[in-house]
Amino acid sequence: MADVDGVEKPVESQRRNGVQSIDRAVALLRCFDGRKPELGISELSRSTGLSTSTVHRLLAAMQENHLVRQTGTKRYGLGPLLLQLANSGAMPRSLREAAMPFMTDLRDEFDETIGWHELLASGQRIVAGQVESHQELRRTYTDIGVPIRLVYGGPGKAILCALPDGEWPRHLAGDIDSITARTTTDAAEIEKELRAARVRGYAQSRGQRTVGISAIAAPVFDHTQRVVGAIGASVPEARMAPEREDLLGARVREVAWQLSTTLGATADGVHASVPDIRLG
Repeated sequence: MADVDGVEKPVESQRRNGVQSIDRAVALLRCFDGRKPELGISELSRSTGLSTSTVHRLLAAMQENHLVRQTGTKRYGLGPLLLQLANSGAMPRSLREAAMPFMTDLRDEFDETIGWHELLASGQRIVAGQVESHQELRRTYTDIGVPIRLVYGGPGKAILCALPDGEWPRHLAGDIDSITARTTTDAAEIEKELRAARVRGYAQSRGQRTVGISAIAAPVFDHTQRVVGAIGASVPEARMAPEREDLLGARVREVAWQLSTTLGATADGVHASVPDIRLG
């Protein structure tokens, strides 16, 4: 904002500089991970594009506030305040715990059962949690914790569509058994469904895994910028008209991305490996 003489007001300038400093401090914190627990000023400068003098100034302020610590000559690591916050109970300790408030909000908005589907290291998924609809006719998951192949159902396909193309063949290889009369068993047809799901930002399934149930699910990503699971709505087909399916799909996609950004995902990071997926 400028005054009548075209001179920027000091308060506005200070506010803008303060926000910029926070943005830069966060950019520095994002440089640290399990592979790079300690970094020097030059490395941080290259990673963030900030000058070494700016990095040095920011690190000094961050060290005073225990956001970073000096681990050796001109090298830094994450500070004790971050560990204190992580162990305070204020932060979720599992993906399911992080997802639960988002799932509850979706359930309250549509009064349909919302599930959290978590990707396993084995390449399968499990139903790791649910928030049930209040309606008498509703889906209740009874197979929580049971590994399920990604090719089955909307949540699995939401996760699979968010994996890089090069990882699809191993999931589509081998026989795909028919669980219901509507199960897609042809690998080429499943790939078409995955392409469509990427364009929409969510996957759909009508009775493919459970007779009489429609599922809509969207992928969730974390700070690694990779898919870690999916949030899905499981709805009796009697309540899933096409226009409601579109509305619910859009909201599930939005909420899944809100959870993803809470977990540290960024659009640029996700699109680096899956450039054509719709987010938010």
